Amino acid sequence: MLTSLDIRDMLIIDRLELAFQPGLNVLTGETGAGKSILLDSLGFVLGWRGRAELVRQGAEQGEVTAVFEIEQDHPANAVLEAAGLSKSNELILRRVNLADGRKTAWVNDRRVSGDVLRQLSDTLVELHGQHDDRGLLNPRGHRDLLDAFAGTAGLIDKTRKAWRAQSEAQAALDAAEADLIDLKAEEDFLRHAVGEFDGLNPEPGEEDTLDTRRRLMQAAARVGEDLARAAQALGLDGAEGAISDAARWLEGADGALEGALTTALDALGRTTAELGEAQDGLSRVIDALDVDPTELEQVEERLFAIRALARKHGVAADDLAAFADTLRTRLSVLDRSDAHLIDLTSVRDAARAAYAKAAAALTKARTKSAAALDKAMMAELKPLKMERAVFETAVTPTDPGPSGQDAVAFTVATNPGAPKGALNKIASGGELSRFLLALKVCLTGTSSGLTLIFDEIDRGVGGATADAVGRRLSSLADGAQVLVVTHSPQVAALGAHHWQVAKRVEKGMTLSDVAPLHDTARVDEIARMLSGDTVTDAARAAARALLEAS
Repeated sequence: MLTSLDIRDMLIIDRLELAFQPGLNVLTGETGAGKSILLDSLGFVLGWRGRAELVRQGAEQGEVTAVFEIEQDHPANAVLEAAGLSKSNELILRRVNLADGRKTAWVNDRRVSGDVLRQLSDTLVELHGQHDDRGLLNPRGHRDLLDAFAGTAGLIDKTRKAWRAQSEAQAALDAAEADLIDLKAEEDFLRHAVGEFDGLNPEPGEEDTLDTRRRLMQAAARVGEDLARAAQALGLDGAEGAISDAARWLEGADGALEGALTTALDALGRTTAELGEAQDGLSRVIDALDVDPTELEQVEERLFAIRALARKHGVAADDLAAFADTLRTRLSVLDRSDAHLIDLTSVRDAARAAYAKAAAALTKARTKSAAALDKAMMAELKPLKMERAVFETAVTPTDPGPSGQDAVAFTVATNPGAPKGALNKIASGGELSRFLLALKVCLTGTSSGLTLIFDEIDRGVGGATADAVGRRLSSLADGAQVLVVTHSPQVAALGAHHWQVAKRVEKGMTLSDVAPLHDTARVDEIARMLSGDTVTDAARAAARALLEAS
């Protein structure tokens, strides 16, 4: 609910403070008194696009502050949260317009963009008038309005989920078909490459193993002759035989020398043992280096083949096995592609069918609710003296999307048999006002938490029709807040709160004031609206009668 509006130096307003109340608030005054300036100022602080020049002549800047009271679960709190602002039960919107055109805005003393103001505006205020393109006259919002009237939130959620599932299934199929095109383009390469890998079957670490074995065998070929000579020099024909002879001779002499050669014989024994170890070690090496020329050739051939394959595919030799698995996987995908595409197509078709079913149920609900809305509208139009008019909610096919496959438009014909068209194309000023009011009454449940503003919604009507308009507005204001700018005394008399907008001239400058009216002052204002400039006793009596009847 809008609780206060503070305007400073805007157009012909120098300073104005208004405290609005729940229920039906009416603003009256002579033409040109400044009633539209109040709406311009409110639109300015809400971020609406309007007049370019708003700052009062001679002032450095204009400023508007609007205070709203909202419930904890009000949609405005979601906007605040998304903008990084704290939730609050009170919203203080302030916007300044400098004389050079620059604009700055704050919400609860936090600076915000005009876009944030406009998002908040959508949750706080709804304006209805002959030139309103933000509300009921905007065909882009008609489907949402019908859905809110119909209570189709569950069906819409189901349809959106089905649309998302269908889109994902189609994307998966498209991706698989694109991959298949790429795979078929390299099919010959894959089959040839996999054949090469299957034939060679390289293993991780195999290159190092083969290279080490190759170098060992190559070394054996070079040193084999030296090792044979060394083995011969250490054997019976060499060192071993000579040491054995020396030991035998010394043992024979040691007896005659009464053990004098014991030390020498012990040393020879140790030498014989060390010599044996040397012979064993050499023998093992010779056995290990017993190279088969055919084996060396095979090792080199495999080593070179692995290295050539690694160079060919631009990968390290140790990564060949993993690369081969990748190629085998791609080839397997190619070989299974037909069955895979059949499966994905089946999933896509099922998702399409689910979406079509959900969208059809939504269309059925919308069509049924459109008929109910049309019936409700005709009931509302009759007391507004438009019983011959025809209102029709047109539900027509459109391109499928997340919210279904229906386009919705509110159409009217002012007389039976006349062609139907958009609200703002067919109806005259007074008719349009009454269509909008009737529609708003029918859709009143869709505007929870909004302050409803009607700008001369009663233009072009009078008498009993104006009274019917006022009573519909009063009905809308029951438990809510409605602001009405009106020239109709019948509407003004039904207001729970009444303000008069008037002009004054001060020091050669025209200024606008707004004053709350009570008792006698209110009777006089309604009498003026009934009789014009000259307020008669009869007009006052008529005004009292209107107030008593309200």
